[in-house]
Amino acid sequence: MGRVAEYEDEINRRTAAENEFVKLKKDVDIAYMNKVELQAKVDALTDEINFLRTFYEAELAQMQTHISDTSVILSMDNNRNLDLDSIIAEVKAQYEEIAQRSRAEAESWYQSKVSGEAAADEESLCLP
Repeated sequence: MGRVAEYEDEINRRTAAENEFVKLKKDVDIAYMNKVELQAKVDALTDEINFLRTFYEAELAQMQTHISDTSVILSMDNNRNLDLDSIIAEVKAQYEEIAQRSRAEAESWYQSKVSGEAAADEESLCLP
């Protein structure tokens, strides 16, 4: 009678071990799929960052070319009170303000895009 009980105990332990193995394999599969999904998102964000960086550099180069190609014609009226330094500083400040606004808009757009994708990531991770 003792051998039958030992045999049944061994069968129960084996069944429990097999069930535990199946659960662990399922957990590993889920973790791997999450890793693959997150890596794809990292790759997409990296591509987007590279695109935005290239776009920003091209836009900056275009603006610099546009600024250097712009010629300013001043008519002189023999007015000795004309202060060219302040005029140039004012025009430079206007261009810098435009560039700052453009940079802020691009940053705002990028932050909203990243925060939207982060929220979507959190939602997808919270799903059962």
